[in-house]
Amino acid sequence: MSDSPFGRSSAGLLHRLRPVPVDPDDLRDVAAEVLPEFATARLRLVLTDDRVDGPVLVLREDERTLRTPLRDLAEDMTAAGVVAAPEALAAALASWVAHRPVPDAAAAATGTAVLDWTDRGRTAVGWRVVVRRDAVALPWMPSPSAGAEDVARIRARAVERSAAVETELRVQGPVALWSHPVVPLLASAPFTAPERVLERVAAAGPAMPDMHVVVTPGRPVAGAGAGVAARLAESTGEPCVRLPWRDLATLPWL
Repeated sequence: MSDSPFGRSSAGLLHRLRPVPVDPDDLRDVAAEVLPEFATARLRLVLTDDRVDGPVLVLREDERTLRTPLRDLAEDMTAAGVVAAPEALAAALASWVAHRPVPDAAAAATGTAVLDWTDRGRTAVGWRVVVRRDAVALPWMPSPSAGAEDVARIRARAVERSAAVETELRVQGPVALWSHPVVPLLASAPFTAPERVLERVAAAGPAMPDMHVVVTPGRPVAGAGAGVAARLAESTGEPCVRLPWRDLATLPWL
């Protein structure tokens, strides 16, 4: 999952080539103004001073803690092309907070199972629990305090929710294409129940009892017969995985 933690506040190519550095003092002023808006009963955000690191932003939510020196955050924003203006810094901070680590309780309450890459080389996919926050889906990694039974229960609930995720289905000739209108990674969620996927395809167009899926996490998922799916995978121009629908149930958890 490679979604930028600073969202759409990042500027274009020219700004990234000639960036105006984000000043940590300016970032602190903006953070002091906007961070209280993000706090909840479970989420706390504190600006503090460290003798070594200087101003530090500390985020705490349940068992998760994120501690980031503002100078490091300012450097990351500069590298990402965030415009050094109050409005852009506020938007970048909001996106950064939205990309915070997912607590176990949040995964248990709203987690959804999707297909994601299992390796940096993007050669294989597996199931991952994600939590949606507005237009992004964040990965959940079990905390050290989560036992095996807790993890199994959270994954099972995520699978149940995934089958109900509403996706857009388009059938064009021998190809079916699933997409999500807001969060692209959720396009694969319905495939936790592949039999229902086959039924939906049959209702919208030709039956595909031998359907193979072509998966590129974060992109629409394609389904077709074995031969057509092979040609799709060869022509996509992006890393992808092609596999029979029956193999979906055997994929590992991340």
